[in-house]
Amino acid sequence: MKKALLEIQEQTGSLTTNEIIMHILVATFIGFCIYVSYHISHSGTIYSKKFNVSLVMLTILTATVMTVIGNNVALSLGMVGALSIVRFRTAIKDSRDTAYIFWTVIVGICCGVGDYVVAGVGSAITFIVMLILGNVKNDNRILLVIRGSRVEDLKIEGTIFEYYKHKANLKAKNTSKNSVEYIYELTKKVYNKAQKDNDSITEALYKIKNVDYVNIVVQNDEISG
Repeated sequence: MKKALLEIQEQTGSLTTNEIIMHILVATFIGFCIYVSYHISHSGTIYSKKFNVSLVMLTILTATVMTVIGNNVALSLGMVGALSIVRFRTAIKDSRDTAYIFWTVIVGICCGVGDYVVAGVGSAITFIVMLILGNVKNDNRILLVIRGSRVEDLKIEGTIFEYYKHKANLKAKNTSKNSVEYIYELTKKVYNKAQKDNDSITEALYKIKNVDYVNIVVQNDEISG
């Protein structure tokens, strides 16, 4: 056992200063390419400058760690044990952010071991894919909340059924002795088409007596932070 450990410890090499600098510089260059890709594919309130800067730093730091680990097998075993106790808890606003984090880590690993071809080709293809598909967004859902008198519930249901051509999905119906509240879910496409072909849904509902309020809420998958 002792002999095996000594053999592992002897499996070390040495990198020149130029090689180390090259690892870090290539990682930094690709990190800035990731920065540009993230800036292009994200827009509006979902874009985070701090997160984007963190992607560049993560690429450089991963390459730095891999430069050390990749050159010393014994040290790599110790580094794995040390990093296993670290826990990161960061709210992800967009599922694409997870892909960017993996991108930076993979680039850092490739550059840290000197495999620039894999890092460059993989990053170039990923950059093009994100350039084409990066702005794809979910079809936001619309919640229609209506509250009125129970005696008018059939009129309310009939108005919604006719207005949206039975494409509005009833999510909840809350009733009390004198009132009723509906929560309908529909896609933005269905909502916009109905608004284009008819008068406003709020006007149609307020024509019914004893309708207290009509609320329209847009839902999406973004996590605010």
